[in-house]
Parts: sequence; structure tokens; C-alpha cells
Amino acid sequence: MSATPESVGMSGERLARIDRFLAERYVGAGKLPCAQLLIARDGQVVHHTLLGHADLEAGRPLRDDAIVRIYSMTKPITSVAFMMLVEEGLVALDDPVHRFIPSWRNLGVYVGGGGGLPGTPPGWLTKPTDAPMRIIDLLRHTSGLTYGFQNRTNVDAAYRALKISTFERDDGLQGFVDALADVPLEFSPGAAWNYSVSTDVLGYLIEKISGQRFDQFLHQRIFVPLGMRDTAFFVDEARAPRLAQCYVSTPEGKLAPAQLGSFREPPAVPSGGGGLVSTAADYLRFCECLRRGGELDGERLIGPKTLWLMRQNHLPEGRDLADVSVSMFTEATYKGVGFGLGFAMTTDVALTRAAGSLGEYWWGGAASTAFWVDPVEDICVVLLTQFMPSTLYPIRRELRTMVNAAVIDSKA
Repeated sequence: MSATPESVGMSGERLARIDRFLAERYVGAGKLPCAQLLIARDGQVVHHTLLGHADLEAGRPLRDDAIVRIYSMTKPITSVAFMMLVEEGLVALDDPVHRFIPSWRNLGVYVGGGGGLPGTPPGWLTKPTDAPMRIIDLLRHTSGLTYGFQNRTNVDAAYRALKISTFERDDGLQGFVDALADVPLEFSPGAAWNYSVSTDVLGYLIEKISGQRFDQFLHQRIFVPLGMRDTAFFVDEARAPRLAQCYVSTPEGKLAPAQLGSFREPPAVPSGGGGLVSTAADYLRFCECLRRGGELDGERLIGPKTLWLMRQNHLPEGRDLADVSVSMFTEATYKGVGFGLGFAMTTDVALTRAAGSLGEYWWGGAASTAFWVDPVEDICVVLLTQFMPSTLYPIRRELRTMVNAAVIDSKA
């Protein structure tokens, strides 16, 4: 459903500024190949932006049904899927991960050795963890795992050498998890926050606990009920003409095709942390389900109390990312931002230095995509583009400011 902005307390004139801003600052300036923006309030779409090209080389304009790589915007979907199993009593947040992955029982914390080369003890010098890794550590990224692309430590160097990435392996989720058993943790679980492959491990656990293939679980339990018809781990032949190209910036400042993963065939290792493609309309339906407490059009994924739990700050001692993060990369800023069970949220609006609402939650993807849900103002926003890296431009922060500036009847 759609509505005029004014009918739901927003300014059409101020929303129109966003189109001009995106056209002049980003798409027209050649910084982004395209931009699609959906803004909804009270479940009604009040603004839709569609700019640029899905394929610059072919001259193919971006369409409203374009399929894009959402990368880490996969994480909230995987997290909701996992919490469905928690609701069913099949797993608990306090369960040690080694209950389901026995080979991880004796994972140690890195002390020294390795020299950037993979190996097992005595190649690694480790110490015992202060506490076992628990399921909640995977959901909130306090597991001690990492990403190889962080280029920070000997541990992430081993990830690169061992190809511990869902996009580089061909031995399934079991092989991925087995490879992680040979590398120590960066820190004791619960001691810090580090963006990592934790959500990929959740995908493995969903498969193991449910007895159903991870991709099938998402399809049957989330995508079909919500009518997310174009969301999947790959693009089939029928949908291939709708797949947008992904770009990076060359040293000359031009846009050149580049992507992580082909997304044209079923992956050997379906990535719960970054493997999905989707459309703006599909992802908005997922956001609306969250805004409505876990239900949309009569289909309930999770209960409102479970979603409320997911939206709380679960960082140790209630601190924010500025205090506990050791990560070189994240899809969120740090000050005034906490992390829940699958996404970040605002814990102190003033500290973020951007207009917003307390409890607003969100995440983004490596190709500069983003979403947020504002439970105070009943606003959902989905931004899609295809440009890497997502950290180069402050477009997400700028859009947050401009969307909130268009609210003329606040519910706060």
C-alpha cells in the first residue's frame, strides 16, 4: 500500500530533497551506479526513489524489481530464523556452542605463534577461554571469531590462508565449521565485539538443529510466508536479466565491475552472514514484519517478546560499540550504538550526533545497501545500490538525517 507523505505525518517536499541529493551527490556524480530507496510509515510506502543503471556497460536502467546482492543484510534474516528455533525450545541462548559442534570444545584464545601461516598446535600458542563460547556470542558477535578481510592479526591471516570464507569453499557448511576448529579465537568469548563469520556459523546450526538444509529452511519458513519471491542464495536463469551489476571505484575514480561471489548458481556454502540476493520490495516486507512485532499479513515468524529481546543491547555490561569493539570493519558507527541479536540499535541518540530514535535498529551490506526500522516513528527504510566498499561514503548517515528531517508529526 502507498500513501501521501502528509497523510502519515511526513513532508513530501522534504522527501523530494532526498531524490535531488542522491542524483546530484552520488549517482549523477558517478560515485554510485544506482540508488533505490523505499520509505514507509505505518506500513504504507510514502516515497520511492529509483536512479541510475543496473548495468552501466549495457546501459540497462535500474528497475524497481532489480535484484541485488544484499551481503550482510542477510544477517538479520538468519538471526530471526535462528530465534525461531529458540522459540521452539530446540536451543537456548546460554547453550555452549560445543553442544552442537563438539570439535570446538577445546578452542583456545590466541597468544602467539602462527606468523601469519595456518597451523595447529604447536604452531599456535593458545590459552583456555575464560568462558565457553555460547549461542548468544554468535548472535551478538562476541564469539572471538573474525573475518579474514580484517587484516588485523595472525588469526585473520590464517582465515585467509585456509580460505575460511563461505565464498571460497566448496565443502559445504560442515567443511567451513571444521576448518574453524583448526584456528584459535582472537579473544575469550564475551570479552569484546568483533565483526565476524559468527552468523555463517548460525546458518550451520540452523541446518544441524532443524534437520533441514539451511537454504530450504529460509525459503519455507521466512521467504514463502512473507511473500519474498525474489530473495534467495542465487539468481536463476529466469531472473538473471534483473540482476544488477556490482561496482568498485578504480584509482582513476571510475566505476568498474566487481563482486564477491557469482550468485548465478546454488552456492556450495550458503552464507548466513552475506549470501542472499533480494529486491527492495522483498526486504521492505521483512522490515515490516519486524516493525509489526514479527508478523505480516497473518503470517507470524516470531513472537513480539522474542523480537523485543533481539532489539535490546546485549553487549557486555550494556556498553556500546565504542567501548567494546576491536573490529577494523563494521556496518555501523560506534558511539551511542549497541548490538542486539542480529543487528545494531541506537542506545543514546545524542552520542550518535544524528537525528533518530532510541531503539532504532538497522544493518547494512558490503555493497552499500542498508535498512533501518524506527519503532518509535513506525518508519521502515530500505536503501539498495551496488557499490563496494560500503565504508567509502557516508550515505547511510546522510539518508538517516534527511528521512528524519521529513517527519513533521513525531510520535516520540
